This record gives sequence, C-alpha cells and structure tokens, in this order.
Amino acid sequence: MSQPLLEVRDLSRRFGGLLALDRVSLAVQPGEIFGLIGPNGAGKTTLFNLISGVTPPSSGAVLWRGAAITGQQPHRLNRLGLARTFQNLRLFEGLSVLDNLLVPLQRHPRTSTAAGVLNSASHRRAERQRLDTAWQLLEELGLSALAERQAGTLAYGDRRRLEMARALATRPALLLLDEPAAGLNPAEKDQLCELIGALRQRHQLTVMIIEHHVPLLMRLCDRLAVLDFGVRIALGTPEEVRRDPQVIEAYLGTGTGGNAS
Repeated sequence: MSQPLLEVRDLSRRFGGLLALDRVSLAVQPGEIFGLIGPNGAGKTTLFNLISGVTPPSSGAVLWRGAAITGQQPHRLNRLGLARTFQNLRLFEGLSVLDNLLVPLQRHPRTSTAAGVLNSASHRRAERQRLDTAWQLLEELGLSALAERQAGTLAYGDRRRLEMARALATRPALLLLDEPAAGLNPAEKDQLCELIGALRQRHQLTVMIIEHHVPLLMRLCDRLAVLDFGVRIALGTPEEVRRDPQVIEAYLGTGTGGNAS
C-alpha cells in the first residue's frame, strides 16, 4: 500500500476522569472512503475533533502524508488539505447560499490586496473565477436553484449539502463528514451515497465518514473501523467488519443486516 494520507497512532483523549478515546490507531489511504461506526458515546466525533484540530489529544500522534500535525490549529490543517463538516451545522445562516460558498473561496486569493483596491483586470478575472467555482459546486450539490436563498431558510437536507459544498470550496484532499445522513429520509440517504461516490471521483478526494446508518456505510466504504467505549475493536472491509464477533456483540446485534441507527 502507498503511504497513508492520514494516520493516527495510539491517540487518546481524557476529559477529567473520562477516557473518551483509548490508544486508537488507524491509517487512511489516498482515494479511499473510510467509515467510522460505533454506538453513541463510542468516541467517533472525539476522534474527528482530534484529527481536525478542534481538540488537542492527551497522547498519541496524528500524521499527514507522514509528517506530524498533532495539535495544529484547524485553519492550518485546512491549508494542508483537510476539511470537515459537523454534526451540528455551522453555516452563515444570514448569508445567501451563494455567499456561503464565496466566503471559503476567498481562502485562495489569486491577486494582491493592491489589485483588489484598484479593481484591476487581474482582480476582476479572479473574482469571476471564484464565482464560476461557486456555481460549479452548487450545480454538483444540487443547490443552484437555491443560490439566492438565505441559508437559514433551507430545508434540513439542503443545509447538509450546503455544508458539504462549503467544505469542498477549500479544495481538500481529505474530507471528514460527521453524520451527513442525520435527519435524512431513505431516498435522501440513497442520493447522498451516490453523491459522495461521485464527489470522490470528480475531486479526487479521500473521504472519512462517521455515520450511524450502517447500511449506507456498508455500501459506500472501502474500509471501516469500529469504536466501542473509545477503543478500536475492528478494522477491515465492510464484509470483514459485518462478520466480526466483537462488532456483532457491541453494535450490530445478533442479526448481521446492519440495521442499527
């Protein structure tokens, strides 16, 4: 296998007397869709928070393309190519859908401050390119008809897709998705599964995803890790994880159809 894009080694996090994550290790390969499942309170979002710099680890290391990035601030990690969505949506609700995308696109300035002040030809060209990129993302996520709508007025599923579009606007190499199917109906979940697969191909993405809807991840992911009480209890392909006795006991139940939610 090639060098992992992301690797965590013996990562732990304590909150007072609670050990939320206990020496978790895993590696995510370039181009794969890697799933993270487990019961509520298993440590999944805590792991995402440690990877994305929201929370510092108590011990262990996070590596990006083989180099240590442990404890770096989220904005620095984003510049390296790591973006994420959150369980609780974090949109600019007072701005339009289009403006929600134009804000992160400002992270990639193509002209100098002076060019912007003078409204030079190069500055106008860069602004047009940003606008074109924003519209392209809206088309890909099925949001172009809502471009002028205020983000706070969108239906829940549309808001979820807008947050994904905003993360993509930063041009990540790795996209962390925290429960993107939460609150979606079965048809919307099927559409989301197809969308994530298409975005991986189109943007040459690596995706790491937390999701309680196990059938979606079994269908979508190349590999899965399973957490239980902060410990990684399984790692492998969907079929390997589905048949793992520890996983069946801790999470999936005696039937292996994967209907936990």
